Amino acid sequence: MASRTAAGARLPERPGPRRRAGSPRAQGRHLLRSLPAAQTLARVIRPCYGPHGRQKLLVTARGTTVLTGYAAAILRALELEHPAARLLREAAHTQAESSGDGAAFVVLLAEALLLQAEHLLRAGLARSQLREAYAAATAETLALLPSLAIRSLGPLEDPFGALYSVVNTHAVCRADCLTKLVAHACWATKELDGGFRRERVGVCTLRGGRLEDSCLLPGLALCAEPCGQVTAVPGGARVALFVCGFGPASPNAPATARLSGPADLATFRKGSERLIEKQVAQLASACINVAVAWGDIDENALTQADKHNIMVIRARSRRDMVYLSEVLGTPLMCHLLPPPKPGKCRRVYQQELGEGLAVVFEWECPGTPAVTLVLRGATAQGLQGAEQAAYHGIDAYFQLCQDPRLLPGAGATEMALAKMLSEKGSKLEGPNGPAFLAFAQALRSLPETLAENAGLAVSQVMAEMNRAHQAGNFLVGVGVEGIINVAQEEVWDTLTAKARGLRAVADVTLQLVSVDEIVVAKQSATYQRDSNPVPKKAKGCLFPVKDELLGTIE
Repeated sequence: MASRTAAGARLPERPGPRRRAGSPRAQGRHLLRSLPAAQTLARVIRPCYGPHGRQKLLVTARGTTVLTGYAAAILRALELEHPAARLLREAAHTQAESSGDGAAFVVLLAEALLLQAEHLLRAGLARSQLREAYAAATAETLALLPSLAIRSLGPLEDPFGALYSVVNTHAVCRADCLTKLVAHACWATKELDGGFRRERVGVCTLRGGRLEDSCLLPGLALCAEPCGQVTAVPGGARVALFVCGFGPASPNAPATARLSGPADLATFRKGSERLIEKQVAQLASACINVAVAWGDIDENALTQADKHNIMVIRARSRRDMVYLSEVLGTPLMCHLLPPPKPGKCRRVYQQELGEGLAVVFEWECPGTPAVTLVLRGATAQGLQGAEQAAYHGIDAYFQLCQDPRLLPGAGATEMALAKMLSEKGSKLEGPNGPAFLAFAQALRSLPETLAENAGLAVSQVMAEMNRAHQAGNFLVGVGVEGIINVAQEEVWDTLTAKARGLRAVADVTLQLVSVDEIVVAKQSATYQRDSNPVPKKAKGCLFPVKDELLGTIE
């Protein structure tokens, strides 16, 4: 990729300490010691940016293979040594957790801003002036951003166009089919007052079939199966949730009890059985007919549950239990006791979906409080990517319900902001002028990356985009075959996610710009008491610090 340098006004070279031309410190020394780490991270993330980004196979130390193109997942799998790389990863994770998207945006834009900051420092700009100028450019960018939101998602409008960009970024294949399902699920669970609760849309993954075989089920579906003889509750289901085993409180109690003879052992066993019978009878007396447990299922307790027609379901994860608790409005019980407020639904039944099995909790219609998106796929990696894309689409719809404003996608917003900052920066005097131009050049690097990942001629695409934006058409972005009109292609980004991403980039960039040296203090492996532990020749020398980013897969 072509080097990205700040054009326009130039600053005079700052006179610095003279160094010998052949000295190693004079050659290849970075003024920003965090720049090599940022460049290494960006080199890893850049091929995955955008809807045409490539996937990566992450092989962990345990031998597990993960297929993903999601920047946050890739950053999470890296074991980073460089402190600046850790700081940049933390900012990307914060963006991903708060907005569900934009981790790659944070890494790539921060790397581009640090590169431009390196050029400005070499031109003679002081670090304090650079920080103030970058802060002013960030404030100007955030102020200009709402003016580009020319469209809002209407209350009765299909959110497919607004969610496609987010889902397509994370989905491995068939993003259009997955986006339709996510949009339909979000639309079906939207409240009459326009509100939306993310826990109303569940995601269930089942091996087998294709992604086109995915469907929506009314209610909540879990990847589980009944453990006893009762496999369905046709009506009036009352649900209790247990984050413990369905049986004795301590499975190891018979091995730790103090028993003096065979008679004590028989009495202990009878007492344990009577306790289980009493606990299950209490559930039945409280009209509990569905018990979901996250733990081991005791055979004696299961036999007693079958006698009282209680359907026992073993959950696979704690997340499913928490999700059931939020949707049903019933607490999670730590002991085998009736909950103060059991969950109610119309029926609970077992559903066969191809080769997979799911347990469905169905509510009465209208006013269904939950819908489950059942995803099908041939591989676990593909299902994991589809599930992640679905959750990010749900998060994006939640943000749209809070702020329905949309921005042009496909790099059009970044090019428009770059044009505005360039026009203003060329008129400013002092440090703000070059800083505005550097900020604009960093923003242009994002559509360049989109064009590169799409396999297009970067210079030609950027020239056509620049010509269109200079003419006032800021709806031109990067497509599959060249430039596109994002309004006609329905490619949009949410204003909330873009604004949060810019703030995260600005914060981490301003922090890294202030760093002029990275000093690593390491404790010696064998501590020895010595009156003079540092040799005379080594006094005054700091521990050598490597600028390279050390990254390995866990």
